[in-house]
Amino acid sequence: MSSMLQLKGLCTYYGNIQALWDVDLKIDEGEIVTLVGANGAGKSTTLMSVCGVVPVRRGEILFEGKAIQNLKSDRIVRLGISQVPEGRLIFPDLTVMENLEMGAYLRRDKSEITKDINYVFELFPILANRRHQSGGTLSGGEQQMLAISRALMARPRLMLLDEPSLGLAPIIIRQIFDIIRMVNERGTTVFLVEQNASQALKVAHRAYVMETGRITLSGTGEKLLADKTVRRAYLGG
Repeated sequence: MSSMLQLKGLCTYYGNIQALWDVDLKIDEGEIVTLVGANGAGKSTTLMSVCGVVPVRRGEILFEGKAIQNLKSDRIVRLGISQVPEGRLIFPDLTVMENLEMGAYLRRDKSEITKDINYVFELFPILANRRHQSGGTLSGGEQQMLAISRALMARPRLMLLDEPSLGLAPIIIRQIFDIIRMVNERGTTVFLVEQNASQALKVAHRAYVMETGRITLSGTGEKLLADKTVRRAYLGG
């Protein structure tokens, strides 16, 4: 198994305030890797650094061995990295179909785009039924499904998911994590940021714990689920 994404000594700042401190992690092709931690720990900043939204002050971000930390966001998407942002951030005034088409805006292979629309409708049948409905009229769970589908329309090799369970009912959360597992099994590598440590660690092949911008613990999802420190801090056990 080869490394798809590596962060080496990553340091990110907001102005003069340091948010990430020498972050090292790696994601191998075909994995689900999750980054868990409390609100404000630096998890979303890590994803935004990978996406080129927040500039990196020091360190390297390697995608398939090539440094990407100085690239613009659209170039990073073209390389095969798509993000599902926190809060979903769909286009509320556009229909489901139009949102999906926006996800494929960098592509020109129209017949393959049609295949991918059918693929996401297979994953999320409810979206097929809502295809002509405005995104803003969907439930929170349906909007999250649409956000994941929109990211898939770029045909990413690596999908970044930022707090996909945020604000959703438990039954919808389980459905979303089942879909994340299914997307991974169909060939997409996943980097998942989550406060819901229980669900995230259950689905993860490997995981990292972040506290105040630093990686403090790593291991398999199963190992961290059983770790007393993790259970006490994030699982209420």
